[in-house]
Amino acid sequence: MLLTLTTTHRPATDLGHLLVKHPDRTHSFDVPVGTAHVFYPESGEQRCTAALLLDVDPLRLAGARGKGRGRQQAPAPDSFTLGRYVNDRPYAASSLLSSALSRVYRSALRGESRDRPELARTPIPLEVRVPVLRCRGGADVAVRVFGPLGWAVTATPIPLDERHPEWGDSRYVDLTLTGTVRVSDALNHLYVLLPVLDDAKHYWVAPDEVDKLLRAGESWLADHPERDLITRRYLAHRRTLAGLALARLAERQPTDEPAADETTMDETTGDGASGNGAAVGGGQAAAVRASLAARRREAVLGALVEADASRVLDLGCGGGALLATLVGDRRFTEIVGTDVSTHALALAARRLRLDRLPERQRGRIRLWQSALTYRDDRLLGYDAAVLMEVIEHVDPPRLPALEDAVFGHARPATVVVTTPNAEYNVRYEGLPAGRFRHPDHRFEWTRAQFAGWVSRVSATYGYTAATSGVGDDDPEVGAPTQLVVLTRKEHP
Repeated sequence: MLLTLTTTHRPATDLGHLLVKHPDRTHSFDVPVGTAHVFYPESGEQRCTAALLLDVDPLRLAGARGKGRGRQQAPAPDSFTLGRYVNDRPYAASSLLSSALSRVYRSALRGESRDRPELARTPIPLEVRVPVLRCRGGADVAVRVFGPLGWAVTATPIPLDERHPEWGDSRYVDLTLTGTVRVSDALNHLYVLLPVLDDAKHYWVAPDEVDKLLRAGESWLADHPERDLITRRYLAHRRTLAGLALARLAERQPTDEPAADETTMDETTGDGASGNGAAVGGGQAAAVRASLAARRREAVLGALVEADASRVLDLGCGGGALLATLVGDRRFTEIVGTDVSTHALALAARRLRLDRLPERQRGRIRLWQSALTYRDDRLLGYDAAVLMEVIEHVDPPRLPALEDAVFGHARPATVVVTTPNAEYNVRYEGLPAGRFRHPDHRFEWTRAQFAGWVSRVSATYGYTAATSGVGDDDPEVGAPTQLVVLTRKEHP
């Protein structure tokens, strides 16, 4: 079975440093079911491809299958007696390839590169191809699990017999993924999702598999729209283990209701009202605590009113702080809050007291579970969408998927975005240098970085942009919050 990884990053031969495998040599590794080889079919400055070829020994595979721990082991595919020796395992990508990948690319999976440490942390253009992948549920499942991670997915069903098209397609697909992704992220996606698509594991699934899943999916699984399917399949449909994994994932999902020991800097410090922004105590802290959050909501509300929006999406609504503001204004006739976290949506429902609202008021509000990196037809046709303190919770390699889902697919007439201004962080005395304002932030942008993102999104999707700040404007570092109102060009 074969997996190739190609880049056009310049120089493309840097791929050898990222994978810790020299392009001029063939590398072989003994694995429990055979031998894994890494070689480079092409290696140039403009394009470089690394191939992982797993040569499976059917006898060793049969022996590995016999090493289960008692009666609880899930039956392997083709588990009849002859099927231990005659099956598709040597030819179709499966958990066998996933295990080989973790053995061969161990350092790359961890994002480690002694020679190119900065590049290892940088998204680069990648193309992954798995020519023969067993895909239970068909090509659509491959799109559903890889698409939200920022990949462009091509999953072509392989016919049972090209000479007899009337026989239909086989259970296999030819999978190609393209995207701008960190190599470590790409490998972790494959490590988890290859056995998920195969929906079978060649080894005993023990409780430590939960830790492996959460470690490999640390930055993306919690808010993946197919989280439950991925978890169940990866853990071989063992309900106890899947339940444990899902419970631990739920604990990691961000909301705008931080726990007492996880309060954000914006909530524990001023936005300039206390001079240098240092933390203050007692009653004064209570007065300052809500100031920046409240001013953000006021600024967003003002932008929506100015845009004459009446049907509004609050994307990544969290616990519903902005929703409560919108509900209090009768100009908004339809208000939708979305979040990937069901816990956050439950908090929002309680904050809005949906169960107590009069029917007419309740009819204005909808709460939907939805992931922002996944296209959702329910979000089409709205006047405005708000991403308030949301984008910084998304891994940078996944931002293009969010942009496509919001600006390319939903395409509201107006989009209001707020995000922290990283330059302002020096005014927070309680925030160490290099630290973010919230433990779940994946990045915080300077004003120049935010302007660059706004310019690219506007040009790509046909919007005009007006950028401003929220909170007291510091002459040296600007305002604590950055805000942009993007208006679709064809909208009058």
